[in-house]
Amino acid sequence: MGKQTKHKRKHKHYSLPSAGSSPGVVFIDEQALSPMIKFHSYNDEHYVAEELDNLENLVRKLENKDFYYWIEVKGLRSIAMFETLNNDFGINKLVLEDITRTYQRPKMEEYGNYDFAVSRMLRFDEQKNLDNDQLSFILLEHVLFTFQESLEDCLDPVRTRLKAGRGSIRSGGSSYLMYALMDTIIDTYFEILGKWGEELDQIEDRLFEKPDRTVMFDTQIVKRNLINVRRVVWPERDKLNDMLRSDSRLIPDQTKMYIRDAYDHCIQIIDLVESLKEISASNIDMYLSIISNRMNQIMKVLTIISSIFIPLTFIAGIYGMNFAIEDPVTGKLLPKNMPELYQEHGYLYTMIVMGLIAVLQIIYFWRKGWFK
Repeated sequence: MGKQTKHKRKHKHYSLPSAGSSPGVVFIDEQALSPMIKFHSYNDEHYVAEELDNLENLVRKLENKDFYYWIEVKGLRSIAMFETLNNDFGINKLVLEDITRTYQRPKMEEYGNYDFAVSRMLRFDEQKNLDNDQLSFILLEHVLFTFQESLEDCLDPVRTRLKAGRGSIRSGGSSYLMYALMDTIIDTYFEILGKWGEELDQIEDRLFEKPDRTVMFDTQIVKRNLINVRRVVWPERDKLNDMLRSDSRLIPDQTKMYIRDAYDHCIQIIDLVESLKEISASNIDMYLSIISNRMNQIMKVLTIISSIFIPLTFIAGIYGMNFAIEDPVTGKLLPKNMPELYQEHGYLYTMIVMGLIAVLQIIYFWRKGWFK
């Protein structure tokens, strides 16, 4: 118990546009992945998934209105792909800029014939650091585009449901699929907070058993991660609220009923984040109180020892001055100069007196409860 969590703080760097740059400019990061495009077409009875090399001629594949379509794009390193979205689907360049500038807060915007939304996916990487990736949605009639910068995500449960055809995911339309993806992301917040809750419980046990400074370090890591989650969940709640109040024809009332449930989950997550933040803060305060109390105990022991030896040191200091009663040169008697130096058994008497003083002090401190 009490081992410090090995943690290397991970910073995610975003390439920000320079001041005064033109809006609506698609930015391709030099570290961006080449796009991997998966095309899902489905209805109540059929489901087909295939890989696409690009988005060219995609309009023809979307002509059959008996199907719903999910175009899943992983990796953003393709200017041609965004030009196709602009030319063939009329996607505003401001939206394309927000997709490629992957530091957007969760939001929802209406653009007439399509809606644009952003969510933040949180997950642990192999080093147990918290990854915060952007997932962008473009919702059209019968069509949903999703864009993410990395290959890893938390959306496998939705893919499994879509393939198996369970529930309303095939019949609910593209807006329902968008809700399902958002709801899955929100559910992962619960899982992450649950792990941190267990970690805080373990840290609290360490506080009672054997507190050390690793307790404060580990608690601070959890607290900082909770702040990061809070920055995601609050705008996520606002986004879902915007969707509930939206008049967009692409989000029917049936889907809003499910979105309301996701909104309630967001409220629960916010409450949970605040509770865990209070627990983490109380753990740090408790650790500091324990350390302060431990320091007080040490100071009390040192004070008792000092109090015992102060009078003994005083006596030893007096008789250490060695003022003789007789001048060794002239032989003159000096009666006011420490006659005890030549007292028979004077050393023994002095030691007995010093011992009695020490014992009396110990008895006094014991009766006062200082040794408890």
